[in-house]
Amino acid sequence: MTHAMLLPVAVLAAWSLVMWIWMLKTRVPAMQKAQMHPEKAKHTRGDAFNALPSEVRQISDNYNHLMEQPTIFYALALALAVSGAAGLIDVGFAWAYVVIRIGHSLWQATANKVMIRFYFFIASTLMLFPLAGRAIYILATS
Repeated sequence: MTHAMLLPVAVLAAWSLVMWIWMLKTRVPAMQKAQMHPEKAKHTRGDAFNALPSEVRQISDNYNHLMEQPTIFYALALALAVSGAAGLIDVGFAWAYVVIRIGHSLWQATANKVMIRFYFFIASTLMLFPLAGRAIYILATS
């Protein structure tokens, strides 16, 4: 199961790179069109970025989101994989987390209705609780 537990980790990391490319392909042209000097982009919040279209900012926001909560997922999945005791249920929760986060990304980067995005966020977060519980149990009892 160790390799099975690592595959969702690799897939989410690869997905984060896909979102980075999408962000780059939308942000740079938007900055050029707005004649925004790169120095004005040193902070991703504030007046300079507010000048960019919402459909560009929401992709950038999603990339940032992929650098936040998924760090908890990475730590838990790696702890379970390294323990050698990850089971099929753990792998299932890991895949569920990854699939929901990809859905969250696609939703935020396109339709971006906040309440639906919030439901994606809650659903993905709920997948972390059993992973955390299993990681604690396995590591505390081994």
